[in-house]
Amino acid sequence: MQFSIITPSFRASDWLKLCIPSVADQGVELEHIVQDSVSDDGTLNWLPQDRRVKAYIEKDRGMYDAVNRGLRKAKGEYLAYINCDEQYLPGALKAVANFFEKNPDVELIFSDALVVNPDGSFNCFRKVQRPWESHARVCALCTLTCSMFFRRSLIDERQLFFDERYRDLGDVDWTVRVLRHGVRMKIMRFYTSIFTETGDNMNLKPNAMRERAEFHASSPFWVRAARPLINKAYQTSRFLQGGFFEKPLSYSIYTKSSPDQRVTFNVAKPTPFWNRVPLNNSAVTRPIAG
Repeated sequence: MQFSIITPSFRASDWLKLCIPSVADQGVELEHIVQDSVSDDGTLNWLPQDRRVKAYIEKDRGMYDAVNRGLRKAKGEYLAYINCDEQYLPGALKAVANFFEKNPDVELIFSDALVVNPDGSFNCFRKVQRPWESHARVCALCTLTCSMFFRRSLIDERQLFFDERYRDLGDVDWTVRVLRHGVRMKIMRFYTSIFTETGDNMNLKPNAMRERAEFHASSPFWVRAARPLINKAYQTSRFLQGGFFEKPLSYSIYTKSSPDQRVTFNVAKPTPFWNRVPLNNSAVTRPIAG
């Protein structure tokens, strides 16, 4: 098995119906493991019958527990997890496989992603940069998990599972531990994935804010004190590496109005500025902080 893709699922039926075909049409050998926590929104009316996935319906202790359950079942050489409101872009997994084959010493790939609005229209681009531990601790991640791919060695040999004590910040904790383990990583400058800004994303909710504050407080004093300087240095590095610039682009995804066929969007002037939609539905435009 070449790829194992894990999707944690709970009450996200409409989004999951778009995520699944974006994985299924990649044209590579894969298994798509969906870990559903006994959703009561209609998901169970169709998911167990969908032959494109291996559906496991079982209660879990949160998203990261679901991801870990999927990783323990996975048989693929390359692993990844993608949430219900995320998708892979055409040719993404072929590009990832080729990159791993050309870089046999690399264990972890971070790639670029696009952020889209609920209707599939363009929101912003997110060019990834290698994470810094200090920046991840007190600022934010410049990576999205939907555009992250890793070898089995991170699970089988390094035992780098996600910490299930977190409900929302497990990806930040995982990235910090990856850096501390000296995992061999590399940036792949290729758009592999899309993240949907739904206005109800977990990182805007109170628990995520609480976990972020606790994570920040657990950081060394010098890191907390130097937060403004660390963020400025990181953003300057991103700027010098072209992280805020992009040429006109196009992308094809599944949308709620077209769940069976990809729709192509053309973007004449791509922006790196993320138009956040908070829970009160009042849009706020601001630069990407992570």
